[in-house]
Amino acid sequence: MPELPDILLYLNAFERHILNHRMEKIQLRSPFLLRSVDSDLESLSGRTVSELLRLGKRIVWCLEHDTYLVFYLMIAGRFHWRKPGAEPRSKADLAALHFHHGTVRLTEQSPKKRAALHVVRGKAELSTPRREGIEVLECNQRTFAEILTRGNYTLKRALTDPRLFSGIGNAYSDEILHTARLSPLRWTAHLAPQEIVRLFETTQSTLQKWIRRLLDETGDSFPRKVTAFREGMAVHGRYKEPCPVCSTGVQRIVYAEHQTNYCPRCQTEGRVLADRALSRLLRKDWP
Repeated sequence: MPELPDILLYLNAFERHILNHRMEKIQLRSPFLLRSVDSDLESLSGRTVSELLRLGKRIVWCLEHDTYLVFYLMIAGRFHWRKPGAEPRSKADLAALHFHHGTVRLTEQSPKKRAALHVVRGKAELSTPRREGIEVLECNQRTFAEILTRGNYTLKRALTDPRLFSGIGNAYSDEILHTARLSPLRWTAHLAPQEIVRLFETTQSTLQKWIRRLLDETGDSFPRKVTAFREGMAVHGRYKEPCPVCSTGVQRIVYAEHQTNYCPRCQTEGRVLADRALSRLLRKDWP
């Protein structure tokens, strides 16, 4: 699932490509994409994109007349910039949003079709509480600590729970915990004060580093490869590869569709965490 750095990358591209431009037409190829009761997409044709917002991992296009398109990409949803008039054709195409100078195509390379589009009328409805967590780049250390220790969770689950922290998912939580030298399975209630401080500082610095890096790499182009597995990551997606800090082979825990990557030497005092035993032990506390 695209996380905070990736969502900001898309928003930055949309500012250059569609902000203050008139959307001429919306073509919906998959009926499963539209999840709102309001299904009148034709009435949105001809409206200008006046503002762009982010709600957690959701991207919001603000249109004229107090109307909003809210996109939730989930795991496999992606945006692409295509030539004017490019229509949705393949099985992966969910929708095409046409402008006079180009087309935003929304795709999903998954048969489960989890990506969603909501049409929202009125800012009051848009701002209805959605149980979103705090923005980690905007909060202070005290607030971060209060949210982190509000319950007793594993660090992996706490960081990836959107009700606690907004915008962090599987990939960047692995990178944060590796840099902070903390086990993904440490319980939040057992953290020492200095460990919470280190986690807070590392969370901010890791996200800021990747935001800058992705923006620099993309430049003025539209993002062509938004993925959870990026060159330069320390542990995420690098199972059995050497840790860049100590050269120990990266290990992983696999549970359902989720994967946690970590360095035993840097994070767990040399212990390799076993999948099957922990899946029984932790039960619902997996992220």
